[in-house]
Amino acid sequence: MEKGTTLTRFLIEEQREHPEATGDFSELLAELTTAAKIIAREVNKAGLADILGITGRINVHGEAVQKLDEFANATIIRTVDHTGHLAGLASEEMETIYHIPDRHPLGKYILFFDPVDGSSNIDVNVNIGTIFSIYRKKSGGDGATEEDFLQKGSAQLCAGYVIYGSSTMLVYTTGQGVHGFTLDPTIGEFLLSHEDISIPRRGNIYSANESYYPHWDPGVRRYLDHLKEKDAKTGRPYTARYIGSLVADFHRNLLKGGVFLYPADTKSPNGKLRLMYEAAPLAFIAEQAGGRASTGHRRILDIVPTELHQRVPLIIGSPEDVEEAEAFIQRKG
Repeated sequence: MEKGTTLTRFLIEEQREHPEATGDFSELLAELTTAAKIIAREVNKAGLADILGITGRINVHGEAVQKLDEFANATIIRTVDHTGHLAGLASEEMETIYHIPDRHPLGKYILFFDPVDGSSNIDVNVNIGTIFSIYRKKSGGDGATEEDFLQKGSAQLCAGYVIYGSSTMLVYTTGQGVHGFTLDPTIGEFLLSHEDISIPRRGNIYSANESYYPHWDPGVRRYLDHLKEKDAKTGRPYTARYIGSLVADFHRNLLKGGVFLYPADTKSPNGKLRLMYEAAPLAFIAEQAGGRASTGHRRILDIVPTELHQRVPLIIGSPEDVEEAEAFIQRKG
């Protein structure tokens, strides 16, 4: 489709290719982009508005809740819970499922979201983002149940993220390629800027928080040491690039190639990133762009969750890089 096509038109054209579609899914995605525009507006004026700092509350993960987290969480809920498209929501910031209020109609979809990934970086003007994921409701009856929220990542209908940086960009997939749209603030529309994104087979960038190096398993340490050696083909070692906002690190590697690692360590033996809010959505995007996502031992999208806020190790990026990382991690001795 022509570059500069509005997201609205893009969704309409996609829907026309599926005569059985009711339009509910497209409308839900459109409402999520409305929430993203509101959050982007607040991010852009964060230095002027009372949106910086912590609230004094601690979330389900034991982390201080940032004011922006709270604002974004409330904005997304307020934008989508009344639409009639959702049976329930789950947010990284909330301990339990959010059930649709009785005054609103129920729908057939389940929404997961991380309202602000990397929000601790907002006061130093580093890129942050919103991650979302949509599933179809599985259970019978009207309301959502735990069964609806404990689906493996391969069951996702849609996954995406919005990155707030020098520009605001939406990247999403519905299982038919990955597309990127950049927000034009002069007209308030997301315009097609990156169609059919394809991650390079191999990159020359690695992203990892190396302060955890002493706490990693030997295989992970060997892999990082390997990346710092001269590559046989290029004669150069890999370049380290780590922002500390998952969306920002992933977005760079999606476009340029490379590998992001947040492996298990002695302090977090089950990993630190959240399966349903971070790892699974980005894994779906990575695979649709030709990449891979793994715990180091198994495919992220094959994991059947057992709890809402389950954590996992994550190695994600260019397919050859992830395969090589798995080989190092799984090597005995």
